Amino acid sequence: MSFKLTILGCSSAIPKIDRNPTAQLLNVNERFFLIDCGEGTQIQLRRYELNFQRINHIFISHLHGDHYFGVIGLITTMHLLGRNKDLHIYAHKELKDIIDLQLSASNTELNYPLFFHPLAEDEGSIIFEDDDIKVSNLILNHSIKCSGFLFEEKRSKRKIINLEVEKYNVPYDKMNSLKDGADWINSKGEIISNEILTTQNTSPNRYAFCTDTKYDESLVEKVKGVDLLYHEATFTSDLELRAIETGHSTTLQAASIARKAKVKTLAIGHYSQRYRDLDKLLTQTQKGFKNTILSYPGLLIDFKHL
Repeated sequence: MSFKLTILGCSSAIPKIDRNPTAQLLNVNERFFLIDCGEGTQIQLRRYELNFQRINHIFISHLHGDHYFGVIGLITTMHLLGRNKDLHIYAHKELKDIIDLQLSASNTELNYPLFFHPLAEDEGSIIFEDDDIKVSNLILNHSIKCSGFLFEEKRSKRKIINLEVEKYNVPYDKMNSLKDGADWINSKGEIISNEILTTQNTSPNRYAFCTDTKYDESLVEKVKGVDLLYHEATFTSDLELRAIETGHSTTLQAASIARKAKVKTLAIGHYSQRYRDLDKLLTQTQKGFKNTILSYPGLLIDFKHL
């Protein structure tokens, strides 16, 4: 079971040589979810030897260019390399018009089915769910409509102890009920406690991606107790007025959300171009929330180590 996040880009507004615009790749048991797709994302995927043809779902937070300018390039490259499996994009409805226009202008008819899922603009909702994971959008407070995303892994309530199950000859078709906490009654009418046959499973992993947003305490309940919170920290605390004007957050504001939500780890990103040395941003944030890390291109976060 794997749950790993790779940071592909963490800069704001303008690409830099050492800091690409926002993009992340989440690996959930070898299923890959792309979160935002700033300019140059496909190059970053190649740089870190990540197979982008395995990406089936792309989540775009909002339509400022540093979060989606890489989309048309990526989906076109997938086409040129012979992709034939479905691709799903979750974004605000205007992105579909933009993609359709770009494909039409280049007379490109994709080899593969492309499905577009518009995001709700005024309330959070579940936007994707299967047997392994649930993804919800989180309404953020930015200068244009913007969503964050909450990824929640699904796991059985209990984990089977194979040796005990074999010892008591429990039929295979009873495994699901055991995972749900049921006892086993054998052919003699004896009750075998579920605690003998199973053990408590590890807690499911939860990741919250909160990109461009003003300080907004309504996020606290939405991201309560997540294993990892990515929260933008575009500015140092002395530029709080600038943050308000541009719809962004400061280092200490990101720390405040993390502290109030009681998250395990905070990762900051979306740094303003004015900061060459990011240690100042990290030091300030850690004053408000000690367990903070800096995002940087190539950073791999394995949730089992959080």
